[in-house]
Amino acid sequence: MTLRFVFNGIPVGTPSAAPRRVLRRNIFVILLTALVCLTVPCGAQDVLVLSNGDTLHGKFVSAVNGKVTFHSDALGDLALGWDKIKELKTNEKFAVLGKDVKLRGKKSMGQIPMGTMDVAHGAVTVHPENGAAIAPVPVNDAQFILTETELDKAVYQHQSLLAGWTGAATAGASVVTATQDQYTMTGGIGLVRVAPSVTWLNPRDRTSLGFTASFGKITQPGYFVPATPPSTTPALVPEVSTKSSIFHADAERDEYFSPRFFALGQVAFDHNFGQDLQLQQIYGGGLGWTAFKTARQEADLKGTMQYEKQQFITGSSSGSPNLIGSTFAASYALHLKLLAFAQGLAFVPAYNNPHAYSANETDTVSFPAYKNLSFSLGTMDSYLNNPPASLPPTKRNSFQFTMGLTYAIKAKD
Repeated sequence: MTLRFVFNGIPVGTPSAAPRRVLRRNIFVILLTALVCLTVPCGAQDVLVLSNGDTLHGKFVSAVNGKVTFHSDALGDLALGWDKIKELKTNEKFAVLGKDVKLRGKKSMGQIPMGTMDVAHGAVTVHPENGAAIAPVPVNDAQFILTETELDKAVYQHQSLLAGWTGAATAGASVVTATQDQYTMTGGIGLVRVAPSVTWLNPRDRTSLGFTASFGKITQPGYFVPATPPSTTPALVPEVSTKSSIFHADAERDEYFSPRFFALGQVAFDHNFGQDLQLQQIYGGGLGWTAFKTARQEADLKGTMQYEKQQFITGSSSGSPNLIGSTFAASYALHLKLLAFAQGLAFVPAYNNPHAYSANETDTVSFPAYKNLSFSLGTMDSYLNNPPASLPPTKRNSFQFTMGLTYAIKAKD
C-alpha cells in the first residue's frame, strides 16, 4: 500500500519540480503568518458584552458624554448608552477623563489615567503599563474616553490655518418689478476657531471673523407730464433712485491666561449710507471675561481701549473724526435642539469728543430646516450720535430686519 499526502490539491512527493515550488511557497506563507502572530496578537479584538448577554467582537472607538461608540465588522459603528453595556475589555490604550477634569497645557497630562481598560459593574478600570493601581471610575463620571493618539493630537499638536473653523453663512434677497423697480440683498458670514477644539481642555486662544451686508435700491423711472396750455411741450420728470447700503466687518483674537479671562485685539469697519457714514474704523485691544459657559450657552463681557476714525459722505461732522475711545460689549449665545439664538450689544464712547459716541445691537434666531440648512430671522439696530447736518436730515438711528437661509459651517480637523 502506498500512502500519498495531498496539500492544497498537490500530492506531496510528486516528483514534478513545479508542485514542489508551490509546496515550498505555501509552507513559507504558513511560517511567516505564525511568526507575525507571535509578535503581534493576530485578531486581537475588543470584547463588548451587552446587558442582554450578547457578545460583540470589534473595536472600542470612544465614549463622549455617556454615548459609547463601538465598531463591529458585521454591524458597523454602534452607538450605545452605558446602561446597555454589561462588560467591556480593550486591547488598546485609552485615556479616561472625568466630568470635572479641565486641563491646561502639557504639564497637567499626568492627571489623566492611561492604559488598557475594562468596564464591569458600572465602573471603568484603567490598567497602565507601569502596573500602578488606579481607582475605578463610575461610568457616569467618565465624560470622555479617547485614544492616546487623539489625546496627543489635542494637547500637543497645533491646528493648521484652515482647520477648526465653525460658524454660519446667511443669504437673502428680494426683487420687485412694477411701477418702481426694487431689489434688496442681504448676507453675512461668521466664523470662530477655538484652540484646542475639545471641550475637556481649557481654551488657549480664540479667533473670530464676521461680515454682514445689506444693499438695496428703489428706482422710479423717468416720465413725461402732459403739457399744460398755453405750453405745448411735455415736462420731463427725471429718473429718481434711492439706495440703502450697510455693511459691518470685524475680526478679533483672544488669548486666554485663565479658563475665563483673556486678552483681546480687535478691528472693526462700518459703513451706513442711511447715517451718512462713509467708513468708521476701529483698532483696539483690551480684556474679556467669560461670565458663564455651558454646553448650551455662553456669555462674554469685553472692554477695550481703541483708536477710531470716522469719515462721512457729506463731510466731517462737528469735532475731530480721529477719536480715542473704548468699546464695552456683551455677547450671548444659546443653542437648543429646535433653535439657536445669538445677541450682541456694544457701546462705543469717545473720550476726546463726548458727543461722538455710538451703540449697536444685533439679534439672530435660527430654526433648523434640513441638514446644515436653517431658516433665520435677524435684526440690527445701530445708533450714531454725530452724523453731519444734511438735507434731507440724517436720522441717528438705523434699524434693519432680515430673513434668510443659513448654512452651518462645521470644523474640519
